[in-house]
Order: sequence, then C-alpha cells, then structure tokens
Amino acid sequence: MNDTSNQPLRRVYFLSNRTAITAETLGHSLLAQFPGIQFSSVTIPFVDTTQKAYKLVDRINAENADNELQSIVISTMADEEISRIIHQSKALIIDPFERFLPDLELILHAHSIHESGQSHRISNQGLYESRINAIDFTMLHDDGMTTKMYGQSDIIIVGVSRSGKTPTCLYLALQFGIKAANYPITEEDMESEDLPAIIRGFKGKLFGLTTNPKRLAHIREERRSNSRYASLEQCKYEVKAAEQMFEQFNVPYLNTTTMSIEEIATKVVEITGLHRISKPAISHLDMK
Repeated sequence: MNDTSNQPLRRVYFLSNRTAITAETLGHSLLAQFPGIQFSSVTIPFVDTTQKAYKLVDRINAENADNELQSIVISTMADEEISRIIHQSKALIIDPFERFLPDLELILHAHSIHESGQSHRISNQGLYESRINAIDFTMLHDDGMTTKMYGQSDIIIVGVSRSGKTPTCLYLALQFGIKAANYPITEEDMESEDLPAIIRGFKGKLFGLTTNPKRLAHIREERRSNSRYASLEQCKYEVKAAEQMFEQFNVPYLNTTTMSIEEIATKVVEITGLHRISKPAISHLDMK
C-alpha cells in the first residue's frame, strides 16, 4: 500500500442549492475509487443566490492560486443561473444534472423542472410519518432498554456489546422505515443452554451481528481502556459464544468486520426480505 501521509490534500467541494446530501453521496462514491489520494472535503449547502455563488467562486479560485492542486467541485446545482456562475471557477466541475438531464429530456420528450432537493422533500406524509415512527421505536428499544413492545418490531438485532447493533438499527429505521430493536447478548446469556428468555418468543425476528475479535477489542479499548471488557481474550470468548448461539438456534447472522453501516443494513434487508419503505411513482403533482 502506498504511503499517503506526506501527500498534499486535494480539496473537494460538495455544493447544492438544497441540502447537498446527493452531492456528498455521489462524491464519496466517486472518490472512494482513488484510495491512494488524500482528499479534504467541505460541504456547502443552500448556495441559493447569485451573491453566494460569486463569493464561492472567489473562494475556490483563491484557494487554487495558493495550492498547486486543482480543486474538485461536485455539484447538484439544478438552478441553471447559479450553475453557470459556479462553472466560472477554475476547479474541475462534476455536475450530474448537467451531464444526465439532457439525455433524459431527449428520451422522455419532456423538459426537466431544474429543481434540486426533490428527493428530500415530503411528497407523501404517510410514508414520512412511518419513517419517523420507526426511528422513535428504534431509539426506545435500543440496547434492550425496553422490551415490552418487541412484538411490534420488524426485526431484533442481537449481538455482543459494540458489535454495531445500534447504528445498524438506526439506519434501518431512518432509510428503510423498519422498526428495529436490538438486544445485547451478555455473559449470563452465553452461559445458558437456551436463547435469552426476553427474546426467546421472537425467534423469527432475530438477526445476529458478529465481528472479528481483534476489531472488537480495538473498539472496546477506546471505550474502556485496559479493562477485562476490552481484552482480546474476553472478546474472543464472547464472539465465539455468540456465533455458537446463532448457529445452534438457526439465527441468521452477518460478520460485519469489513462492512460499513450502510452495507450491513442493506445486507440485513436483503437476507431477511424485510419490506423497505419506498416512494410511490413520481408524477407531475409530486413535483409541485
């Protein structure tokens, strides 16, 4: 692997006249294909006036003058006037609206509305409320704090402490509208010959997460340094015991050592066949 510690940073701007979430998502996916390059990114949402656009161009050009590396701009600026201003900068401009909308207009025989942020607006109040309810449920049922409404859950994520249960559940709720509870497997649970009593009646909803013991020890060390909880020996014991439990009771599980939260959640949905909340077909009424 190449040493990138002494390489200069390449500045990347994620721009939008809305939230810039799309620009960030696209940009990170593109930049991930260049692991040998170091990037320094800045996200600037709501560039929604020409005044803001001109100031931003001045900032980018000034930075280019002081840095031998040309800046990169990943923009979802659907406003054509503001987009033209941004293109006056001396950066490399990557604009999906500019590149893809003309082709879509051609094949659809229609003009686009040239508005960014459409995918983040509330076009269906019922779906929005379902997602919020899922988030509330997941936060209430985090780490086994409340178990009385497990019957209402879509899934119960189980695993040892610090195996990624909480962020996975929150992502499932936020992105997919899935009511995800999670339950921590304790040493006392591991000593039993049966599933923990609290989750025993919900076997069909269980999904396990496991990880590499060394990875787990590293994560726990940051939380409780030099403790038995964080020791490699303890982590090896807990991971092995949890995996044996999953296999004994046919609980599907996933090793998350090299996976991002997004990948874990998507894989869980794929394996379980859980219903993902999706937007209805887009119509012109949705665009207004």
